[in-house]
Amino acid sequence: MARPLPLLLLALGLAAAAKSPYQQVLQHSRLRGRQHGPNVCAVQKLIGTNRKYFTNCKQWYQRKICGKSTVISYECCPGYEKVPGEKGCPAALPLSNIYETLGVVGSATTQLYSDRSNLRPEIEGPGSFTIFAPSNEAWASLSAETLDSLVSNVNIELLNALRYHMVDKRVLTDDLKHGTTLNSMYQNLPIQIHHYPNGIVTVNCARLLKADHHATNGVVHVIDKVIATTTNTIQQIIETEDSLETLRTAVAASDLSSLLESEGQYTLLAPTNEAFEKIPRETLNRILGDPEALRDLLNHHILKSAMCAEAIIAGLTMETLEGTTLDVGCSGEELTLNGKPIIANKDVLATNGVVHFVNELLIPDSAKTVFELAQESEVSKSTDLFRQAGLSSHLTGSERVTLLAPVNNVFKDGLPVIDNNMRNLLLNHIVKDQLSSKYLYHGQKLQTLGDKELRVFVYRNNLCIENACIAAHDKRGRFGTLFSVDKMLTPPTGSVMDVLKADHRFSTLVAAIQSAGLTENLNRPGTFTVFAPTNEAFRAMPQGELNKLMGNAKELANILKFHVADEILVSGAVNALVRLKSMQGDKLEVSMKNNVIHINKEPVAESDIMATNGVIYAVNSVLQPQASRPQERGDEPADPALEIFKQASALSKVSQRNPRLAPVYSRILARMKENSGGF
Repeated sequence: MARPLPLLLLALGLAAAAKSPYQQVLQHSRLRGRQHGPNVCAVQKLIGTNRKYFTNCKQWYQRKICGKSTVISYECCPGYEKVPGEKGCPAALPLSNIYETLGVVGSATTQLYSDRSNLRPEIEGPGSFTIFAPSNEAWASLSAETLDSLVSNVNIELLNALRYHMVDKRVLTDDLKHGTTLNSMYQNLPIQIHHYPNGIVTVNCARLLKADHHATNGVVHVIDKVIATTTNTIQQIIETEDSLETLRTAVAASDLSSLLESEGQYTLLAPTNEAFEKIPRETLNRILGDPEALRDLLNHHILKSAMCAEAIIAGLTMETLEGTTLDVGCSGEELTLNGKPIIANKDVLATNGVVHFVNELLIPDSAKTVFELAQESEVSKSTDLFRQAGLSSHLTGSERVTLLAPVNNVFKDGLPVIDNNMRNLLLNHIVKDQLSSKYLYHGQKLQTLGDKELRVFVYRNNLCIENACIAAHDKRGRFGTLFSVDKMLTPPTGSVMDVLKADHRFSTLVAAIQSAGLTENLNRPGTFTVFAPTNEAFRAMPQGELNKLMGNAKELANILKFHVADEILVSGAVNALVRLKSMQGDKLEVSMKNNVIHINKEPVAESDIMATNGVIYAVNSVLQPQASRPQERGDEPADPALEIFKQASALSKVSQRNPRLAPVYSRILARMKENSGGF
């Protein structure tokens, strides 16, 4: 019975999706090369080298490999060849035994050594084999000493070396799964396979250059290196390398030896003795003496999967055992970590992964003090301020704290002078306990080392502690956390009324509040936002209007309530427009224009004057509720329908002549005469 078409299409789609990454990039190369004829593949070649890559769309458009420019060349896809006089590569390569195929696919040196080592009869005869054949360039790159040791005793060392490159079954790229091993034909020693998402396949960290060349008795894959047997675990490499002596001591102290001896596929970024020596002795001793910090440090150097250097052709982010990430990339021939070329020796293969030697120590945030976190961030000027104030001990020891550190831009005009008041203010930037911003909640109270209580405000677009809003992601250290904030924090010093009374700019407002009987309201606990008119604002009113307002307690209270909202809104929460309901009932519109807060389109003179029961904004105008604003015609609101008829004389004439519209027009005309005495 025929399969229904939708199911057939689904099956075909799943089959296409199941293609290996290598086959996907090969298919992309075919698509890019098809205008040159059948079975033509486009490859990217590094300028000045013979290195070629099948690449994905991203690399194709970037035209770069490891940051270096490439040129596009077109050649026959694996398994095909040109025919004189015809376009493209229409002919399949002749199918022959492995020995003959080696000469066709660019591995004539492997073919030669197969002959000299007496391997030729085996790979010419019946059977099913896979050979990972080093290219001619791979053999030529071996040192003279290494090559001499192989070929001087051709019947033993060279034969063993070649058989280590072989598997006694046919294995195609789709069978080369990431993280698997194949038993070689030399003492069944394992060959490590890694098949990466970018389409690169490595064999003991040698890159597959030309894959899936079929032969009558197997398959040939050309690789870019001569591979060697591997018998040591990562731990054994650490124990035998003189340049890793300090690392050896650290691993033993952290009980990580068993992990690095166990089965798995890890990447160890092994810091050399030189890397440890670059760290200040005090910092190094602190970490080595703290088991938790030491374990985090070492886990930060271990990637969760094996990453060979040949697989890295662009930047990527990789997760460490510590749970953090590292940016692994390349620049030309050099590997980079977090953008720095600090890898001294790469691709030291182990049975359970790969080791790259690094000449700088990668210290994770979790092993740092808050002071160290701040020094390396956009709050380095704050660290100078805390150091000058003599508060470094709170940020370098084992005290559990959270530092609210203003970003450097806050101090663009220079650091403030350290006096007793400034020192106390800085103490209120250090919160007791180690916090995480994602667990803070609206209305939460935080205690500072200066014995002040700070409030947390959670908004749709920001998270603020009093007037200071968090400007960057947390950095969580060994004992403390760093919050970068956008301004110096000003802890509240009293209620709204206390703050207004203490500021001479608001003396008229204070008298008005007292006259309107609102003092108690603004003294009680609450969450007020007060747009406080300054004395200048009241002076700007016509004297008669001001006298009338001050003499009418009910109207005065109504106007003052329009200046107060029953929720706290600090300036950091204002993005484009925020609407607040005033205590009078009408809406207040708070907006941000050119980094200045506006209330009902009036600029604010000063923002974020914090009080224990709210926040105050100084404004240089008295805000008027909608109902109190003067109208264009007397005290009556304008009637849009009447205005339309006033301004549309032509329409009115038509309406009078139209029998359907005439009665309606007559009624409106009569109403207008009644209200205005005619027009």
